[in-house]
Order: sequence, then C-alpha cells, then structure tokens
Amino acid sequence: MAATFPPGSVLPRVLVIMLGAASVVITLAGVRAIAFIVGPVFLALVIVITASPVQVWLLRKGWPRWLTTVVLVTVVYLVMVGLVFVVIVSLAQLATLLPQYAERASELLRSATDQLAQFGVGPQQLREVASSLDLGKLAGFVGSLLSGIGGVLTNLVFLLALLLFVSTEATWSDQRLNAIDSDRPWVTAAFHRFAEGTRSYILVTTVFGFIVAVLDGGALALIGIPVPILWGLLAFVTNYIPNVGFVIGVIPPALLGLLDGGWKKMLVVIVVYVALNFVVQSLIQPRFVAGSVGLSTLVTVLSLVFWAWLLGPLGAILAVPATLLLKALFVDIDPTAGWADALIRMIGKRPPPAAPEPVSEETGVATDGESVVDTEAPPTVKPRADAGADPGEPGPAPA
Repeated sequence: MAATFPPGSVLPRVLVIMLGAASVVITLAGVRAIAFIVGPVFLALVIVITASPVQVWLLRKGWPRWLTTVVLVTVVYLVMVGLVFVVIVSLAQLATLLPQYAERASELLRSATDQLAQFGVGPQQLREVASSLDLGKLAGFVGSLLSGIGGVLTNLVFLLALLLFVSTEATWSDQRLNAIDSDRPWVTAAFHRFAEGTRSYILVTTVFGFIVAVLDGGALALIGIPVPILWGLLAFVTNYIPNVGFVIGVIPPALLGLLDGGWKKMLVVIVVYVALNFVVQSLIQPRFVAGSVGLSTLVTVLSLVFWAWLLGPLGAILAVPATLLLKALFVDIDPTAGWADALIRMIGKRPPPAAPEPVSEETGVATDGESVVDTEAPPTVKPRADAGADPGEPGPAPA
C-alpha cells in the first residue's frame, strides 16, 4: 500500500532537496539543448538594455516612440554589420597570407624535432608527428571558415530580427514595471538593479575593450605582425570574457609572430600584450567594473566556466550579465536573501536597492529626466494583510 502523508504535513527535507536537484538538472539540460536560441535572445536583451539611454534621451527631446525605436535599431544594425564586414575582410587577408608561412612552419617543426631528439625523445616518432602536421592546411581551414560565413550571416539575421522585436517591446517596459511595482516592489527593484548593473558592466567593458584593441593593434603594427586590425578586433571581443579573455586573444598573433620572425618576435608580442593588458585589465578596469557589478572574483570565474559550458562561446561573453540576471531572479527579488547576496558580492560593494521614479504619462520617461531603469531608491514594501497592528495604536475592542 502506497504511503500517504496526512493533510497539512511537510515533505521530508531530503525529498525536497532531491526533487529540487532533479528539477535543476532537467532545466539545465533543456537550456543547453536550445542554447542556439537562448544565447542570441539574451544577447539581444543585453544590447537593448545597454543602448536604452539613447532611446530615453530621444524621448525627452519629444520624439515619438516608434521613431526612437527605428533610430536605436538602425544604429545597432550599422555597428554590427560594420564589425562583421571588418572580420570578413581580415579573414580573407589572413587566408592569402598563411600559405606564405607553410615553409617556415615546416622548418620550425624540424628544428623542434631535432632539439627534442637531443633530450632522448625518439626522433622517428617526432618526425612522423611533424610530417603529419602540415600547417599549409591552415589556409584550407580558413577557406572553409570563409565558406561557412553563410551560416554566420544566418545567425546574424536572426539576431538582428530579435533586436527589432526586443527594442519594440522595451519602449513599454517602464509601464509594465510600474504595474508590477504596485504589488511587488522588490521585483521591480531587482530588475532595475539587473539593468543598471548590466548597462554599467557593458559600457565599462566596451570602453576599455576599445582602448585595449587600439593599443594592441597599434603595437602589433609596429612590431610587424600581419593583419593587426583583425587581432585588435579579437582583443576587443575577448575583453568581454572576464579574467581569461586576454590569454585567448594573445595566442593567434603570438603564433603568427613565431612564423614571421621566430621565437624572439613571438616573445616580444607576448611581453607587449602582457604589459598592456595587465595595466588596463588588471589595474584600471576592475576599479570601474567592481563598483557597478560587485561580484567577487571567485563568483566571476565560476560563472565564466558555467555559462561557457551551458551556452557555448557566447556564454563566456555573456557570463557576467547572465549571472546578474540569476542574482536578480533568485537573490535580489527576495528581501530575506541578504545572506546569499553577502556570499557572492564583493565586500564593501553593496549598492542600495533600486526602485523606479514616477513616470510621465506623456513621454513614459522618469520625471528626473532619466530612464526608469536607471533610477535607484529604496523600495517601499507594503505591509502584509496579516501583519500585527502598530503597538502605538489601540487594538480592537474585546468582544
């Protein structure tokens, strides 16, 4: 006979934990299966949140909502198409240059084989490995990469369509949040904090990414590394990957320096990259990012690994905004979850909870001239219906 629980009883804690863990596993498996959809959708949301101050500024100038949406989408489209065009042209240049380094690559492999043979490594085995590594095939690899641009353009069209719809819906986000705020102010405060943190993180990372790209690209051009614009753009993109993005960005130009000028040139590239990126990304940028995001270094690294596993390469770029969204949904939304916030937040970087300012009915813009998402003020929590009476007030007369 199946066991039954009496009415009003609570499930055993072990059973609750097991059910919760199973639900998390099923949810993660589902998200990973549709990562090709979840990633672009969240990227479109982050882009719209970042660019929303432009739309708010146009609304304050009296522009109609539909026109501000058109301007916002057009600007984002032009930037993305320009970046894709630069990448395509740079990859085409790289494909024409790689065959010139095939002979040099073979010489380096033979030299490395002879050096390792002096340390007792079997030369015959090393020569077999070296003969199997035909670096001239890199040109064919880049060619196949160029032939797959059609798939990349398809994803780009999907992302551009998402940007259009998300931008259209974002124009009415302030009214929706105000409706929620009347019943659940902590919910709106959590979403405001997520939007503000995401916008600050993306803007700061973009500015410093541009600085790093200019410095790295200029240094590579002075050193004589081919296609410096491509490697500067790679440094810009990898700057969005916290902590390890620099390592990913230095590998291709360092290898190209090895093929072009030998070990000395490769070491020069690595030293210059380490010096520039250490100063910008390790000493200057964290001072600006920590104040807006406030996540500890350990949480940032773990979030990078988790989101890269869940969403792929795009998850590595969106690791911090995605973590801020989870924090808003599960920590900031609960007034009693301050202990969890203390565990994941950088010490001394806790901002006050945010809440929206009054919104003008004509323009939909906050009365202080800022976007509703930008405002911060302590939320007012309505008392529960079953809360006790104020001790200073007389209670109900006894029956």
